[in-house]
Amino acid sequence: MPDTEMVKATDKKEDKKDDKKDEKKPEPKPEPPTPTQEIKANIVLIDRAINDLETRFTHRVLRSLTALRKRINDKVLRDAIEENYPKDSAVKNSLLSWLPPAPPAEQSMEVDTTSEANATAPLSPSSKPISDPVPEAEIYLRLLIIHHLHTSKDTYSKSIELSHETVDKMQSMNRRSMDPIAAKIWFAVERSYELGGELADARPMFLAAQRTASLRHDDDTQASLINRLLRGYLHYNLYDQADKLVSKTTFPASASNPQYARYHYFLGRIKAVQLNYTAAHTNLQQAIRRAPAAKTAPGFYQAVHKLFVIVELLMGDIPDRGLFRHPVLEKALSAYFDIVKAVRTGSLSEFQTTLNKHAVQFEADKTYTLIVRLRQNVIKTGIRRLSLSYSRISLRDICLKLHLDSEEDAEYIVGKAIRDGVIEGRIVHEKGWMECGSQKDGYGPEASEVFGRRIGYCLDLHNESVKAMRYPLNAHRKELAAAQDAREREKELAKEIQEGDLDDDEGLGDY
Repeated sequence: MPDTEMVKATDKKEDKKDDKKDEKKPEPKPEPPTPTQEIKANIVLIDRAINDLETRFTHRVLRSLTALRKRINDKVLRDAIEENYPKDSAVKNSLLSWLPPAPPAEQSMEVDTTSEANATAPLSPSSKPISDPVPEAEIYLRLLIIHHLHTSKDTYSKSIELSHETVDKMQSMNRRSMDPIAAKIWFAVERSYELGGELADARPMFLAAQRTASLRHDDDTQASLINRLLRGYLHYNLYDQADKLVSKTTFPASASNPQYARYHYFLGRIKAVQLNYTAAHTNLQQAIRRAPAAKTAPGFYQAVHKLFVIVELLMGDIPDRGLFRHPVLEKALSAYFDIVKAVRTGSLSEFQTTLNKHAVQFEADKTYTLIVRLRQNVIKTGIRRLSLSYSRISLRDICLKLHLDSEEDAEYIVGKAIRDGVIEGRIVHEKGWMECGSQKDGYGPEASEVFGRRIGYCLDLHNESVKAMRYPLNAHRKELAAAQDAREREKELAKEIQEGDLDDDEGLGDY
């Protein structure tokens, strides 16, 4: 008996070991779909969105556009068109005409593979489509071809021609189910004109399309076109026209977060040029909050923060040092970090040296004119530091320490700083010095204004959060039905009391 028990125990141990080995074996990971398979699956989703009247499937397809367009090439697009259209389709021939013909080696390989497949297995009826897919699928494939033509300088003019043809086709169809894809098409059209150096020529077409989209209440297309127009105006430094466009249009509230992020960024640039730094700071903060993740859209993330740093300096604040240590921003903001150090120390010579050193980068970022305005902030910072260090200092010493041109400039700058409330003091003109007064405390009307702005921001944030909340459908009807039942029971109870059907001791229990 003991021997049999030992044998059973060893068998159980071996079974457990085998089970552990089976558990340790990792399951093979499924291979990611090829670009051709992904395009085919996206077309199926677009067809489903049209048949079920569900735009969320189209938005799911468009969310993968950024990653997909980096993986496509001529062969991928040719294969995708061949697999989704029948052999004698006119749409298929039109799409293939925008792509270079397949090389002879590739054509021979395709003939060999098809002949082998026909010999080994019968052709299934679902392998080749019988009819063309929905028109939205054609516009989606045209969108992919336009983005593919942007990869080479030789095909920029071809992308403009295809963009014109796609816009005409899209407007002739006039289908509301095509609106989400149309918004992406307008971005591709703008990119084609920008790469071809003809961005100004596209402005009349964008204005006409924006008017049509606003009349049709097409929010996706309207948001995209407003951003396209603003970008075109700012590209040519037409800030007055951009401000008029903002004042004459209403940005749709149902626009996506990326469109809102672009819109707030453009508003921030316009307000900064117009010296409205508080509004610019608010818009740039909204752009940063609504923007995609830093690693998803690093270019936009860097552009917003470059302008954000300058606006904060113009407001008299110093940006947080941790911002310049961000892995995505560290290299892009290195020149701006030098400017921040010069403003913080109040050294006019260091500021001028840094400005001359990185002038090319600042002009490329279109922040040079804003940075030049910081000269007054640097001087004010230097004067504030001097007022904290000295109770009395001569204008000659101020001129030497701040590297100003003359004592008259120093007198004018100090007088303006006293009038603006930067420092407390007075200028003794007869003796040629500045006497510094006591510093202000942290209380007064300025503190109440700051708290008022903070309270207003918190209230706005609360209201936006309440608007964004989702509630169960028709939940209020249950409460109405319960209240109606309660009123009916009260009426019945009152009727019984009046008729005398309810005894005095009924319902009192042991009491």
